[in-house]
Amino acid sequence: MDIIVNEELKAYIDPLTQDEHDALERSLLAEGCRDALVLWGDVLIDGHNRYGICSKHGIPFNTVQNTRFKSMDDVHLWMIEQHLGRRSVSDYQRGVLALRKRDILETRRRSEQEQLRRESEGEAAPGTPADADSPPWEPAPKLSKADLAREAKLSPSQVTMIEKIHDHATAEVIEAMRVGAISLSAAATVASLPEDEQRAAARGGKDELKQAAKRVRDAKRKPKPTHEEGDDAQPLSMAEADGLDDTTDAPVNPEIQALRQRVASLTAENQALRMELDALRARMLAAQADETAEA
Repeated sequence: MDIIVNEELKAYIDPLTQDEHDALERSLLAEGCRDALVLWGDVLIDGHNRYGICSKHGIPFNTVQNTRFKSMDDVHLWMIEQHLGRRSVSDYQRGVLALRKRDILETRRRSEQEQLRRESEGEAAPGTPADADSPPWEPAPKLSKADLAREAKLSPSQVTMIEKIHDHATAEVIEAMRVGAISLSAAATVASLPEDEQRAAARGGKDELKQAAKRVRDAKRKPKPTHEEGDDAQPLSMAEADGLDDTTDAPVNPEIQALRQRVASLTAENQALRMELDALRARMLAAQADETAEA
């Protein structure tokens, strides 16, 4: 049999590191290929690394057919389930696999709904899918973030960070995280930067990436209030919000200017809330007066 290597399937799971590949090669040379390669027809589904090493060294191997697959989505879901259970898969990889599973199942749910709509409106006969990746199949469950976290053996917050990294981080930042230069949390923080800034930080190495994450976190922190809050506290005047020093010609620090704008915004909100509270009190007093008059 001529085994077909589908490059899309081969790349669907992150490749082994060089150390991991070398260790697998030593094991196969010493012990042979004990686990059968999984095929779908002639297409190789599981065992790409073993197949490559065995072909290189002429090591015998066995194959087994998986006859349950009905579509490429079935193949993807099976691959995801296999790798989610492997201890060698990193937290980030498990999170990405869980997100891929969610996307596949969500697409299936939409296809199921569209199929039901077409059947109900007479556009299609029941049970007549348009292609190999259309219904019928097992009903697709809807996975919550908690479900994804449980399947990937992660916390919901980790899944959120991994989704942000997967969607927005550059390849350089992901590689830095993969080799341990920065943590998952730091990578998610750096992923909020423009791509050119991410690449520049990655080129600067571990320390620059950490500094970039720190700058993003510092920028997101809310300024501490400078006046005591209370029922009798008076809102800041616009002069106070501006720092009482706008008459100077000295250049204004951008961070200080941003804080002033924030104070001014909060002052305006505070005044608006006070006006709304006064209006509500007046309406309540009027309603009480009407009740007293009727009594």
